[in-house]
Amino acid sequence: MSLCLASAGVVKALQVAAFTLAWTHSIEKTAWQEDWVVTPAGLELRQARIKGTGAGMEPPPEARLVNGWFQWSLPPAPRPEVVLGNSGAAGEWRLCQAGRCQTLSEIFGHPIGANVTTMSVCKDP
Repeated sequence: MSLCLASAGVVKALQVAAFTLAWTHSIEKTAWQEDWVVTPAGLELRQARIKGTGAGMEPPPEARLVNGWFQWSLPPAPRPEVVLGNSGAAGEWRLCQAGRCQTLSEIFGHPIGANVTTMSVCKDP
């Protein structure tokens, strides 16, 4: 299985089974990370972490502070797709795997700008 990213009519397929989606909150300028798994049922968010709180980023009651991050796990809930917007106010989304992070612009090979990017499990041919 692989992850498909689609933006402005271009589709990129990445051979990943799991990845971290990272970004900076546009108002608080605080780091946020989510661990995702690519499954036959769809994309599953397994764990989320934030480096602080404020302006719509309050961690849930079950979150625990670990190494400076509020982190919590989520029950499996496959999603057919995840849509990523970009206001341009806080930098780009970053996709991380095996200790290496790339911006969406780096993955696509051209600036994404304010274009929406859709993540989904690639369909078999």
